[in-house]
Amino acid sequence: MALGQKRNTPVVREASRALDQLKYEVAQELGIQPPEDGYWGTMTTRDTGAIGGNITRKLVALAEQQLSGQSR
Repeated sequence: MALGQKRNTPVVREASRALDQLKYEVAQELGIQPPEDGYWGTMTTRDTGAIGGNITRKLVALAEQQLSGQSR
């Protein structure tokens, strides 16, 4: 793997912008101030883990709804 290459790229390229927006929405819901410069590397592990965990919960719930044929 080349230096600086991302390993977790979205399967659907167009989803990248939506996932990024979701990250900011979840941070706001949790009362976590997102970095102004857009670089998340200086945030605490606890905060980024909380954001990631909540994103995962939301995506799993969305997938379960779609699989069961229910809408939001």
